[in-house]
Amino acid sequence: MLQALATSLSWFIARLRTEKGNGNPILEDAILNAANAATIEMEICDSLEASDHPNESEIGDRFQWTVAKTRKGRKARLPSHLNDCTRLANHYRSALTNDDQTSLPLIMFYPVERTVLDIPLKIRTKHTFLQLDGYDNSLSQGIDFRRFFEWFREREDTENESGISEDLLNKLKSQFETNQSVWQRLDELNASAKDRQLTAVRTAIRQFMPHMDNLRVRRRPRLHMAIDKNGETLNVAQLSQGEKSLIALVGDIARRLAMLNPALENPLTGDGIILIDEVDLHLHPSWQRSLCDRLIKTFPNCQFVITTHSPLVISDCKHVLVYTLTNGELQELPSQYGQDANTVLLDVMDTSIRNQNIDVRINDLLDAIQDSNLPQAQQLLTELTEELPANHLELVKEKLLLRKQELRHASH
Repeated sequence: MLQALATSLSWFIARLRTEKGNGNPILEDAILNAANAATIEMEICDSLEASDHPNESEIGDRFQWTVAKTRKGRKARLPSHLNDCTRLANHYRSALTNDDQTSLPLIMFYPVERTVLDIPLKIRTKHTFLQLDGYDNSLSQGIDFRRFFEWFREREDTENESGISEDLLNKLKSQFETNQSVWQRLDELNASAKDRQLTAVRTAIRQFMPHMDNLRVRRRPRLHMAIDKNGETLNVAQLSQGEKSLIALVGDIARRLAMLNPALENPLTGDGIILIDEVDLHLHPSWQRSLCDRLIKTFPNCQFVITTHSPLVISDCKHVLVYTLTNGELQELPSQYGQDANTVLLDVMDTSIRNQNIDVRINDLLDAIQDSNLPQAQQLLTELTEELPANHLELVKEKLLLRKQELRHASH
């Protein structure tokens, strides 16, 4: 699903870069075995102002296009229709021609292979970071966020050249903290020299992960990337894989928004479409619960299309649309907001809430109790008690039910 969206959106990015640019084709392996061809149909809603595009006779807010692929050796019956894709891209090209500070929408796909393997602070290949570079590798498979760390190092080097280094600032603070006017002036000078794009990244990480702050590059005792976690300075490499993945994910979205929206006072309010596969990857359940709300709060004007196998992700956010994809069929589900995880597992994910063998035996125990078959119930209870923890909730409940039945039969 996400790969199909990314393939279709790649044509928009390609035609925004160059008028007749080609996006990614549908891979032949993606065509169903019994089919001769495949198509991806997309409709984008983009509210464009007619005043921004005086050369266009009619400006709509709906843009539809189709990307098609026919197997080799088969007759093509499903052509691609990309007129609206070209028309939408031309709107932004025209706007950018008239004003180089025009905001562009972020289009981003984060596949499962977004692992943060290392933090490459030694830059071997020089890249540019201009506005349109915000689309570099934005729909590529296997991205590992190396570019984010490379970009951060370069921006911070420039920031440090025009500002006051943190180490020097701390020394000056100890010398001038009694002189408020001098310290205030130093603080103002340092704030004015802060890199706008880095500020957006630091703000996004702080909003998304309140216990994390002040991401930076440190050069002593050796070159590394540091962050303050609950007030303690740590090497980013010391963080868990989940924490590193979130920092890289949020930081990469923020830096791309900053690059694509050079005139916005707060680049985090830029708009776009962000696709994230297995969004709960490496995350503790407590983080899975708040993930969607944090994404919406940190990037309020972006549309997120995410996939997950976690019931916690879809049951703890009110403002999400939930769909299931089964055998190629898409079905919209009622809101799962407020549902407990077990209900979502059973009703949405068609998965038992506990080990299937244990579940069957607990149900057999319940049936035996309800049928007043006390010897069988006692035997099943004894067997389960030997296997399960003493505080197992269902076992405690069945023990109470069995005791009630025994007392009832004894009274008769």
